[in-house]
Amino acid sequence: MVTVVGLPGPQAHADSGPSRFRVPVTADQPQRGPADAPITIVEFADFQCPFCKRVQPTLNELREKYGDRIRIVWRDNPLPFHKEAKLAAQAAREARRQGGDAKFWAMHDTLFDNQRALKRDDLVRYAGYVGLNLKAFGRALDRDRHRGPIERDQELAAKLGARGTPGFFINGRFLSGAQPLARCVEVIEDEIAITDMMLRDAVAPKKLYATLIKGGLEKADKPPAKARKRPDPEAVYKIPVGPAATWGPATAPVTIVEFADFQCPFSMRVQATLRQVRDRYGPKVRLVYRHNALPFHKDARLAAQASEEAHRQGRFWEYHDRLFDNQRALKRDDLARYAEELGLDMRAFHRALDAETHGGRVDADQKLTSSVGASGTPSFFINGRLLRGAQPFDAFVTMIDAELAKAEKKIADGVPRKRLYERIIEKGATAPQLIEGEGEAAAARPAADHVYELELARRAPSKGRRRAPVVIQVFSDFQCPFCQRVRPTLDKLMREHRRDVRLVWRHYPLPFHSEAFKAAEAAHEVFEQKGKKAFWRYHNLLFDNQRSLEREDLERYARRIGGIDMRRFRKALDTDKHRARVLEDMDAVKKAGARIGTPSFFINGRLLQGAQPYEAFEEAVERALKEAK
Repeated sequence: MVTVVGLPGPQAHADSGPSRFRVPVTADQPQRGPADAPITIVEFADFQCPFCKRVQPTLNELREKYGDRIRIVWRDNPLPFHKEAKLAAQAAREARRQGGDAKFWAMHDTLFDNQRALKRDDLVRYAGYVGLNLKAFGRALDRDRHRGPIERDQELAAKLGARGTPGFFINGRFLSGAQPLARCVEVIEDEIAITDMMLRDAVAPKKLYATLIKGGLEKADKPPAKARKRPDPEAVYKIPVGPAATWGPATAPVTIVEFADFQCPFSMRVQATLRQVRDRYGPKVRLVYRHNALPFHKDARLAAQASEEAHRQGRFWEYHDRLFDNQRALKRDDLARYAEELGLDMRAFHRALDAETHGGRVDADQKLTSSVGASGTPSFFINGRLLRGAQPFDAFVTMIDAELAKAEKKIADGVPRKRLYERIIEKGATAPQLIEGEGEAAAARPAADHVYELELARRAPSKGRRRAPVVIQVFSDFQCPFCQRVRPTLDKLMREHRRDVRLVWRHYPLPFHSEAFKAAEAAHEVFEQKGKKAFWRYHNLLFDNQRSLEREDLERYARRIGGIDMRRFRKALDTDKHRARVLEDMDAVKKAGARIGTPSFFINGRLLQGAQPYEAFEEAVERALKEAK
């Protein structure tokens, strides 16, 4: 991969960036935003897909953030296993035929707001809400009036390699899945920089999009990999309450079984959300705590056993809160101190830990959650339906409200409240339930446990002990705002794990950051001349002055380091002395079979992407340490 700079003419800016696809936009597609917006996002989506619904707030935030600089274009891709999606797509198309884009987006929002009710009668009811001619609406659905355009959208999506939903083309650049806001902003900011240059080169605003995609790919280079199966979001699992600690009445219409780990930062993070759930729903919800003490959290299993002894003595939830409030202090003495503060019978407490009285109970919980494919923490079963991870409050609300409606119907049909949960899960699955389709994850994405065989550079700048058990290879770009953002996190990680972690810098200048490649070469020349300490000082100067990375800036920062032979420095940049070295870093990723953006981190070979919070790094390092022993 090379950086292309200084190409003549406006098309050069379009050609110098990442791969683009030729995704046409015509008057036939619903649109939000002006036609001359510098950013066009073509969304291929499905009204019945939960991931398409989840990404709508992100799109709304982008519209609020960028205003008239962004245009969103809708294309249909109803997936075959969503049996009501195609009729819903026709309903939205008919709304547009009757009332233009305004009616389309009104129907679009209504469909996503009522995603679990997309039968024919529901669609007619929504048409009434939106103010459509109901007779014409019904006739359009009966005659499959809009089937042709929808199927043409599906054919285009398949041709472009966008088989899952949602799929986005941002100025022709493909992003698969319900991407986080930060990732979308990263791409959009790069595109704004490119389109600003095109405008300066006298490209008319209305021609920006056409110019950008003019030389784009008309189809995916190769047929996309077969989509992995993903968990069925509608599956109900048989997860009994058993002897677990509970909060809320046994007659509650919704039971949430939480599998968590007292040492897991994500389990801790979700506790505030669970408090919101309890405050909002009160006696309508019963919360059940079960254990999944992950093996690479060395204090988690003992903490789980201690909590079970607190449960036996009637103080589980108070002890649970102490453990999460003091997550970094879970040694045996810490566990005893919390028990004493709560007034537990300390003799019984120590006897239980010594004899592993509750070890079998903890192990049984872990075996149960693994058997249904929910091995990560935290995981939640809401009336038997799986919700993975530290999800936001809205995700809980959506699922709880849906389950409340189902539960109330069962109660109305005569199911006793005390037997409601058992009746809901009695025919539940006891093994993972999977369906076809990518969902939120791209088919080509490796499993979370994938370990890449990534060669270390022959000589690279590093921090930490050479023989540290954990090696983090950092692939970064001096012009990337997210690489700059993650610096304090890495500094903290090195302070907390100075003996356990070695940080190795690898260059990965993105081609659409026009000054990043030369900055990487300059940093490597400083490293060649003065070693690691000088490199990291220069590294900091580049990130501290990220918007000023022209050639004269690079030379000025080098002089500030002190002791740099400037004649040799300038010659290295003039002759591209370190170009091959930078490309070697970039090629290492390709050889390993990884696809990355910046920043990316290979932690003993496992990939962590983006400017993640500190807890994500801590979790990955703790796991790597455990495995290194």
